[in-house]
Amino acid sequence: MTSILTLIVLLAALVGAPLFAVILGGAAAGFWVAEIDLMVLPIELYRLTENTLLMALPLFAFAGYLLSESKAADRLVALSAAAFGWLPGGMILISLLACAFFTMLTGGSGVTIIALGALLLPALKQAGYSERFSLGLITTSGSLGLLLPPAIPLILYGIVAQQMNIANVDIQDLFIAGLIPAVIMIFALWGYGVWSQRHQAVPLIPFQFSELLRQLNRAKWELAIPVIVLGGLLSGWLVVSDIAAITALYVLIIEVFVYKEVSLKSLPSIAANAMKMVGGILLILGVALAFTNLLVDLEVPSIVFEFIRNNIDSRWAFLLCLNVGLLALGAILDIFAALIIIVPLILPVAMDYGIDPIHLGIIFVANMQIGYFTPPVGMNLFIASYRFKKSITELYAATLPFMVVLMAVVLLITYWPGMVLFLVN
Repeated sequence: MTSILTLIVLLAALVGAPLFAVILGGAAAGFWVAEIDLMVLPIELYRLTENTLLMALPLFAFAGYLLSESKAADRLVALSAAAFGWLPGGMILISLLACAFFTMLTGGSGVTIIALGALLLPALKQAGYSERFSLGLITTSGSLGLLLPPAIPLILYGIVAQQMNIANVDIQDLFIAGLIPAVIMIFALWGYGVWSQRHQAVPLIPFQFSELLRQLNRAKWELAIPVIVLGGLLSGWLVVSDIAAITALYVLIIEVFVYKEVSLKSLPSIAANAMKMVGGILLILGVALAFTNLLVDLEVPSIVFEFIRNNIDSRWAFLLCLNVGLLALGAILDIFAALIIIVPLILPVAMDYGIDPIHLGIIFVANMQIGYFTPPVGMNLFIASYRFKKSITELYAATLPFMVVLMAVVLLITYWPGMVLFLVN
């Protein structure tokens, strides 16, 4: 009977059944074979509703969808050009900052490529950079903001860790821990870009203080968003759900009533699209946590840990294997699904190796961020191929040097926990 149930679940996955249905089917089959009461499944879904962090997900998602419907991207690019166009490789830094900031605000990597690609690709080519370099830069930069608050992947990691009741993971600490790694990634890519394009005759944009003030005035309302988020986090006056509510209300007011770029009649469809994404995440999260209960009852984490401990001698070797595995996982699985499915397996093992759960969260998201453009099936590769009408093989070649740079930064993040946890401590 066990083999028949396993075969049914595998066939469902092969014919394209939704991910939540496959996980739910696997959990139900496992509980039935292990003679465990199937009431565990609805109980786990109900237990999820008791987590107050869940309020932050739909609120941040709604704010992100509102921003993606506005002209915030245009204002961010113009402001970056006015502030940094005079630097060597200024247009590279402009692209990196604009993409990171927009991904931070919207929470969507693919959205950034679609929204900013039409602006940045012609601007980079016009500035004198090669098309291949420009394509690689934009495709890579699309996922740069996933470590910056209010990062939905970090919120989701915190929720999963808290639901497991084995680690005290504070979302504020995750947000703060992601700041230094994100900044290092941006400047590492900028440094590589300046070096690789050193033979290109790229004109600099003369700095004009009056133009900077003008662009600051245009984008001042969006610039207040990270101030609200970071101010609430660092002050300790607000919890994440409070910050999410304030951010969503603030974005609604500025985009609908100040800039007037989002109409009132479009709000229901924007909210519906945002909630579809959140609903999908929560559905997968609920059934995955039930599946995690099955794995715990079957002592799978202990078995995995024993196997790893018998074959991997040190914590450092474990971290290296973890990086390789996460990079491969990120190329074939969406970051949200990966967080929900894999974190319950690796978190207890990592903690047994003495790895801080906050540090693990940053390692996880940093690797999955690279996974977005890792061949053969990184999602950003296909989005960029569609957006720029280029073959997928061209994008493989264009993104490879940037991937090497970011992998070096991921190794720095992995093996220097003090750098990641410096602001937290």
